[in-house]
Amino acid sequence: MNQEYDVIIAGGGMAGLTSAACLCRNGFRTLLCEKREKTGGLVQTFWHHGFAFDAGIRAFENSGIIFPMLKNFQIDLEFVQNPVSIGIEKEWVVINSCESLRNYAAMLTKIFPDDAPAIEKIRNEIKKVMGYMDVIYGIDNPLFNGQFRDLKYLFRTLLPWMVKYQINIGKAARMNEPIQTCLQRFTQNPALRDMIAQHFFQDTPSFFALSYFSLYLDYQYPIGGTGTLSEKMTEKILAAGGEIKTETIVDQIDLKNREIKTTKGESFRYKKLIWAANQQSLYNAIQGQQSSVIEKQRTLVNRSKGNDSILTLFLGTDIDRDYFRSRCGAHAFYTPSKIGLSSLPAWQDVIHQDQFSINRWIQTYLECTTYEISCPALRDPTLAPEGKTGLIVSTLMDYALVRQMLEEDRYDTFKQFCIDTIIQVLNTSIFPDFREKILFSLCSTPVTIERETGNTQGAITGWSFTNQPIPAVSQAKRINESVYTPMSDIFQCGQWTFSPSGLPISILTGKLAGDAAQKALTSIAKNSSS
Repeated sequence: MNQEYDVIIAGGGMAGLTSAACLCRNGFRTLLCEKREKTGGLVQTFWHHGFAFDAGIRAFENSGIIFPMLKNFQIDLEFVQNPVSIGIEKEWVVINSCESLRNYAAMLTKIFPDDAPAIEKIRNEIKKVMGYMDVIYGIDNPLFNGQFRDLKYLFRTLLPWMVKYQINIGKAARMNEPIQTCLQRFTQNPALRDMIAQHFFQDTPSFFALSYFSLYLDYQYPIGGTGTLSEKMTEKILAAGGEIKTETIVDQIDLKNREIKTTKGESFRYKKLIWAANQQSLYNAIQGQQSSVIEKQRTLVNRSKGNDSILTLFLGTDIDRDYFRSRCGAHAFYTPSKIGLSSLPAWQDVIHQDQFSINRWIQTYLECTTYEISCPALRDPTLAPEGKTGLIVSTLMDYALVRQMLEEDRYDTFKQFCIDTIIQVLNTSIFPDFREKILFSLCSTPVTIERETGNTQGAITGWSFTNQPIPAVSQAKRINESVYTPMSDIFQCGQWTFSPSGLPISILTGKLAGDAAQKALTSIAKNSSS
């Protein structure tokens, strides 16, 4: 059996799948290695007792990338609109049009009447960002539409858009201060700032945070669950002759001989390697003497933090979906209390106190945090048994806190306390008396995500914005450069490659890495034949 491949891809999330699909389609012998039993990474749907749950991302924002990619690969997926609701205490607004921004501001004004002038200024700031977004994602990403030789498209669509894109992306890039710092220019009320921003990752750039009001309008949900996307991509790769090895971890890379080894003891040679997995594992896998450039990047990567992670409950309920439709809708961000998380001390200040004090801090955090709530069966009724509904409830959670609980042998107790507290919070707020109708509960923590996906510190969107510097390209104008590494035969893609990241960026960098590998291989072939 020939153990040499044109390209080996480490990591079977959407970035790796995109790279593999690009290369297989063009005739390159490709092997994709994935550590888990199934490809998909954070784009997966699992079933439990007849209920479907999305294990990672809850819905897709097209961002001019996902739909063109599907069309490019001739993948047929049925989507439905995914309206997002935002709730604070008993007040709700549905984000379903640009006019919804006025309703959102009105809701904030009702809760914080003394801050009406500040809220109006914040609304105008969000509106400005939405204008930038209309231009930035104004056309399908040119990388996927294959119309570069169409002169009509080139002169009437692409070139005019590129001019406007350069102007607007430049304006967006200047809005790089942390969202909380940005909001301080408008209001000194920490509770108001929390209601707007506490569900974003720490130090999220203001443009990225405020742009979500535009992205919410772009959300779509695939029939069958989010995991259907990765399943279809996997099918495309296999149909095109690509090879996929699951439960296969690459833990050694021999740069000189262009060879990888797995934890199973298997060896495979490559002409080009694409790393679509955790970046720390890349640099820790490299064997032998390396250049100072590689060592410098390894040091930076290993000392850097992953972005915030989440704690998630997967609940099966004996309640009809109409109950949840009338209370939160299919996809919501809900804050039970307007007090806000900035009112809490840091968890590090109480962690060494008695158990009662620790539990009290966790309880208060879970009473004041913002929850993302998703009901898959409200988009696709087949994702839950008749008359029942599955509920996904998640919130930001510091990996270091959960890790400390694990190391102090308090992990299981911590998880159960979180389950009980979150259910109680929801039971006394938007879902009265639903606790008695819960059939089962599963809990995933940042430690779970780290163990299952290999992502540093359970991060779900790559590097923390608090890193100085961030060990990845973070300027949109340089995204093409993000797939290159200090190793000449190794490319990279995925959430650790560009910051800020998300599903569209993972797919885009997967495409860029695949194209870069193909270009390099084509160049080698031409030189060999000349």
